This record gives sequence, structure tokens and C-alpha cells, in this order.
Amino acid sequence: MTKAHKRTRIEDIRREELIQAAHRVFRAQGLTGLTTARICAEAGMSPGILAYYFKGKKDALFEMVRYNNRILFEEIIERLRSATTPWGRIEAIVEGNFPVRAYDQPTANAWLSVCAAASTNDEYARLQRNFFGRLRSNLSFCLKPTLQGPKLHALLLATGVLIDGLWLRKALGEDITRDQAVRLILAQIIASLSKSDLAALRLPRPPKTA
Repeated sequence: MTKAHKRTRIEDIRREELIQAAHRVFRAQGLTGLTTARICAEAGMSPGILAYYFKGKKDALFEMVRYNNRILFEEIIERLRSATTPWGRIEAIVEGNFPVRAYDQPTANAWLSVCAAASTNDEYARLQRNFFGRLRSNLSFCLKPTLQGPKLHALLLATGVLIDGLWLRKALGEDITRDQAVRLILAQIIASLSKSDLAALRLPRPPKTA
């Protein structure tokens, strides 16, 4: 019993190490640059070890994409813990979608490669739908006390499109800083709301424009 438990724990650790190694390669080279040899070399393991811990390369890549999404949501959750107002929670969600250490061109290119692959890969498409759905759910929770129906739907859609668009522009090499991206989205949300809506959300003061 003890040996079996220890072996399972070690296997879990090795799987996590391989997933993290795949994520580092992914950020540097995108999905197309992810090979079994590169993943194992990055993890400091022998080339054939991936097949022992995963059903195959596709399984490892799927777990890596899940890991990438988890990193993003963990940052959002961490920011939400310190938010004390509805507007503070909106800021936390928007800021969490542009991680301080990850809003750069290599990461944006890697994300774009997943979006492209999702058009033909049902598993990636499902992960993207879950990601978009969680973004809408988090924002809806903040906005529903003041917005309902078509106006809420339009603002949620516009915010999601802006987030995706800014990541796309980053991938194409446009010189947009992380702070500029956050300020732009928050300014657009403010412009879509009435003074009474903003008062209900407890907006302290309009943020500076990008």
C-alpha cells in the first residue's frame, strides 16, 4: 500500500513537471514548436518518457493547454480575493486577463496558435468555450445587479472581443503595454454604462485613458 501510494505520487509529480516543461516550450514556440523531444529536454528527462506518463503527445498538449488556462484563472481568483467592491472585482477580472509576466509577444503568439488549432480540434475548442464562459460568468456576477438583458449581453461580448483583440494585436507585434490594455478595456466599460450604473458598481473615479 505504501509503495503504491508513493509511486502514484511520483507519477503525479513527473506529469506536472512535463506539463510545466511543455508550457515553457509552448510560450517560446507555440503549438507548432512543441515536439516530444523538446518537451522532454526542457524537463530534463529522457526522450521516451512522455509516452509513459501520457497516452500520447496529443494528451500531453491538451493537459498543457488546460494548465495554461488554469494559470490565468488562478491569477484572476487571487486578484478577486482582495477586491471589495463590484467595480474592484471588474478591475480584478480585466487585469487578470493580462498577467504582468505574460503579456508579451511570444505568449500572445502561443495563445493564437491554440485559437487556430481550436478550429479543427474539438478538445481545444471545448477548452476555449469553457474559458470564454467563465469570463462571461465572472463579469455577469459583477454587472447583473445593475444590467440585465441585451445591454448586459452586449457589454459582455464587447469586453471579451476587446480582450481577444488586444492579445491578437500583441501577437502581431503592436506596441501595447499591459497597463494600456487594461486601461483601454476599463474605459470602454465605463463608456457603456450610465452614471447610476457606475454609482451602483461603486466606481471610485474614472481611470486614466490609455
